Amino acid sequence: MSEKKFSKKHEWVSLDGDVATVGITKHATELLGDIVFAEVPDAGKSVEKEGQAAVVESTKAASDVYSPISGEITEGNKTIVDDPSSINKDPEGTSWFFKLKIKDKGEFDSLMSKEEYDKFCKDNPN
Repeated sequence: MSEKKFSKKHEWVSLDGDVATVGITKHATELLGDIVFAEVPDAGKSVEKEGQAAVVESTKAASDVYSPISGEITEGNKTIVDDPSSINKDPEGTSWFFKLKIKDKGEFDSLMSKEEYDKFCKDNPN
């Protein structure tokens, strides 16, 4: 079973071996509102920890999606590009943004657990 970790920029990461799946959290979708556009990175692109990797736009705002860990993109989720509203329905499941081959597992280990993230959201509601 893969473990899920969270960033302070409201991304989640699940790790399966050395491949990480990254998406935005349910909390992020609640802040954004109805999502109308998504852009995902192409396979082969290198991303650095906390570097901009994707874009999401809602009826309220446009926002960058950052990579919580460094690595090389192996796949972008074209399903959310074709149907951005699906992100609101299942942000922490099928509506992931991209997968990447990680460079440093220590970056994953330094992210927040679900409990730590929930407390962070409660203490920082916006």
